[in-house]
Amino acid sequence: MPILLVNHIFQSIFANVILNYIYMAYDVIVLGSGPGGYPAAIRASQLGKKVAIVERESLGGICLNWGCIPTKALLKSAQVYEYAKHAADYGITIDKATADFMNVIKRSRGVADKMSKGIQYLMKKNKIDVIMGTGKLIGASKMEVTAADNSKQVLEAKNIIIATGGRARQLPTMPIDGKKIIGYREAMTLPSQPKSMIICGSGAIGSEFAYFYNSMGTQVTIVEFLPRIVPVEDEDISKEMEKQFKKQGMTIMTSSEVTKVDTAGNGVKATVKTANGEVVLEADILLSAVGVVANIENIGLESLGVKTDKGKIIVDANQQTSIPGLYAIGDCTPGQALAHVAAKEGINAAEHLSGHKPEPMDYNNIPGCTYTSPEIASVGYTEKAAKEAGYELKIGKFPFIASGKAVAGGTTDGFIKVIYDAKYGEFLGCHMIGNNVTEMIAEAVVARKLETTAHEILNAVHPHPTMSEGLKEATAAAYGEAIDI
Repeated sequence: MPILLVNHIFQSIFANVILNYIYMAYDVIVLGSGPGGYPAAIRASQLGKKVAIVERESLGGICLNWGCIPTKALLKSAQVYEYAKHAADYGITIDKATADFMNVIKRSRGVADKMSKGIQYLMKKNKIDVIMGTGKLIGASKMEVTAADNSKQVLEAKNIIIATGGRARQLPTMPIDGKKIIGYREAMTLPSQPKSMIICGSGAIGSEFAYFYNSMGTQVTIVEFLPRIVPVEDEDISKEMEKQFKKQGMTIMTSSEVTKVDTAGNGVKATVKTANGEVVLEADILLSAVGVVANIENIGLESLGVKTDKGKIIVDANQQTSIPGLYAIGDCTPGQALAHVAAKEGINAAEHLSGHKPEPMDYNNIPGCTYTSPEIASVGYTEKAAKEAGYELKIGKFPFIASGKAVAGGTTDGFIKVIYDAKYGEFLGCHMIGNNVTEMIAEAVVARKLETTAHEILNAVHPHPTMSEGLKEATAAAYGEAIDI
C-alpha cells in the first residue's frame, strides 16, 4: 500500500479518535451536582483549584429538581390552601377557597427551574466547567464522560469527588411503574389529582406527601412497617404527629406491611399484613416512600477496588475513600441522607484535598426536619437513645398552647421537648413539633455545638412573644422553674 495512502488512513483514524475522545485536565472533578456536589465544586474553586463538575441530568441534582425545593413549594401551596379554608378563624371572609391542582404542580416546577438556573449562575461565577453526561471512573484520576449523543471525553484530575446521590428504593412487592405505583418523582408531577392514595412509608418523604395530598383533598392512607410513624423521631413526637394526621382525616396503619399490589383494575389493590391479619386496601394510586438507595452502580468503583459496604461507599473522617485522592460525599456514603449533610461533607472534602484540616462531621449534631403541618425538627439524642447511652436525664416540655405567639397565630398544636444530662446540664437533645419549628431548631444545633448547658439557655434572654422562647421555657420546665406552664 502506498505510503501516502497509509498516512491518510492513519490521520483519518486519529482525527476520529480526537473527535470522540477529548482529554481535559483539572485539579478536581466532581461527579454529581446535587446539594453535596455543587458546594464541593465551589469550595474547591474558592481554594484556587481548576474544577469541573459532571452532571447527567440537571444542575442541582435530585434535591433541587425533584426533592427538597419543589416539595417545599407544594407544601407551601397546601399551607396557603389550609389558611384560606380557615380564613373565618382569623376574621376574614372568603366565599370559597378552591385549589387548582395543575397550577400547584406548575408553580412547584417553576420554583425548581428557577433554582436550577441559579446553580448555573454559581458555576459561571466560580469559573467551574460544567460537563453534561454520565461519568465513569476509568482510573484513580481519570473519568470517562458519555454525553447524550454518545460522544465521549476523558477528564483527568488530581482529585475526584463522587457525589452521585441516591434514588427511591424499590421493594419487590411494589415495583414502581410510574403510573399506578409511583415514587417521589411521579408524585410531584401527576397529570391529575387522585381521589385516594396509599402511601407506604412514613419517613420525611412519605409524611410530607401525605400532608400535601390530604390537604388538597385526596383520601390518604399511610402504611408503616414499624410500630410508629416518623420512626426516627423521639417517641413523643411520633405520637403527636399521628394524632395530628388523624385529626386531619388520614388513616394510619402502623406495624403493617404491603405484601402484594394488584394493578390490573382501574386503580390499585394492596394486600396489607397487619397484627390482626390481612386487609385489602383500594386506591387510585400507591406511593412507595420506603427509603433511598445509593447510586454507586456503573461508575467504575469495582474496577478500582473502592471499598463499599451495604450499598454505600466507605470513607474516612475526611470523606476520602480507600483510594487516595478519591473522595465520596452525600447519600452514596454512610452518613444521614440529608442535603445539609452532603453540603458540609462536600466542603470538607474540598478543603482536605486542598491541604486544609477541616473539622470532622459530628453526626450526632445534625438537625432533621420534616415539613408537614405541624412541622417536625430535631437534633441530638432521643429520650430512648440518651437512656441507652447511660445518661441520667432531666426532661422538659413546653406546649405551644401556652405560647402567646402561637395562640395569636392560631398555631397551638405541638410542643418543644428538651433533654439534658442531670449531672452536668449537657444539652443532649431537642425535639420540636409545631408551626415553623424547622426555622427554630438551629438555636439548639448551635447551642449543642458550643457545649451550652441548661444554665446558659435559662440565662439567655429570649424575645417575647415568640415561638422560639418555648426552648427556654421547656428548659425551665426540666428544672422545675417554668413560668408559663
